[in-house]
Amino acid sequence: MGIAQLIAPKKSSLIGLDISSTSVKLLELSQQSDGYRVEAYAAEPLPPNSVVEKNITDVEAIGEAIQRAVKRSGSRAKFAAVAVAGSSVITKVITMPSNLSDEELESQIQLEADQYIPYSLEEVNMDFEVLGHNDKNPDMVDVLLAASRSENVDSRVAAVELGGLTAKVVDIEAYTLENAFPLIASQIPGGSSDVTVAIVDIGATMTTLSVLHDSKIIYTRDQVFGGKQLTEEIQRRYGLSYEEAGMAKRQGGLPDNYIPEVLEPFKDAMAQQVSRSLQFFFSSSHHNTVDHIVLAGGTASIAGVDELIEQRVGSSTSIANPFTHMSLASRVKAQALANDAPALMIACGLALRSFD
Repeated sequence: MGIAQLIAPKKSSLIGLDISSTSVKLLELSQQSDGYRVEAYAAEPLPPNSVVEKNITDVEAIGEAIQRAVKRSGSRAKFAAVAVAGSSVITKVITMPSNLSDEELESQIQLEADQYIPYSLEEVNMDFEVLGHNDKNPDMVDVLLAASRSENVDSRVAAVELGGLTAKVVDIEAYTLENAFPLIASQIPGGSSDVTVAIVDIGATMTTLSVLHDSKIIYTRDQVFGGKQLTEEIQRRYGLSYEEAGMAKRQGGLPDNYIPEVLEPFKDAMAQQVSRSLQFFFSSSHHNTVDHIVLAGGTASIAGVDELIEQRVGSSTSIANPFTHMSLASRVKAQALANDAPALMIACGLALRSFD
């Protein structure tokens, strides 16, 4: 099975399944005359440490969570799209003669792949997509080669199968974000063409910065930082269990000193993290500013964090909501979807694979 089966036609509906460190998020979309409709949605929590730094460590637990999510969502779809993290994937743009057929291209890439990939080819899943003619030489085409160690792909495929579905597509998180980006383009002041947008996805344990220029990914970087640090501080400060602390973080009811002494310092740390991630990007590219910042991931929902980051970094900042222009099927709970919207960019990008 290829990593990003971008070429095969898909007729049946695909469920987008985003497996993060704390939950499985399931999303099914349909195409309507005026855009998309959310047909099914569910999020299921995962036991602690089932996924560690984007690597699956407990396939059974994830399979069971997928099964519960499918049941809860009411979806009848049988096929799923999942993603592997960019940090576990090697991508490379290579040039090949433009007169080769797909079969010839494939065998040529198989022959040459070992010079681009630092693992033995038996250990990896590989796929490619022709991007178009090479700017410098019209007789050549640019080909995007993507490879991931088979264990990253196989563990996701196995979890999906345990959940009662079949994995049709294994994509790369950065490209699913690029795929979902048009859904939020209208939220960017002045439109998204020829602008540089940073999407900062702050999850429970990892923060991923993805920078898009002209709606195409040009940079991605993972850092260990996330909402779990806030949960652990609540747990430590108020003597709660991890579960109670997570619940209190979402629902409130903590002592008065929580906001000034715990939440505000965490928001400061978030702003610092975003600023630091952007500095890495600036130092490795010819950019020294971004036109707009989009905050995604579960931790982006903290009230006021967008204003704080806008103030600190000096770029306009918004919270991702890929559902702004979508209608909802009657069984989809609008409030739950709205609450989780910032965390559903990857699930959206995967669900959109149905319409490739």
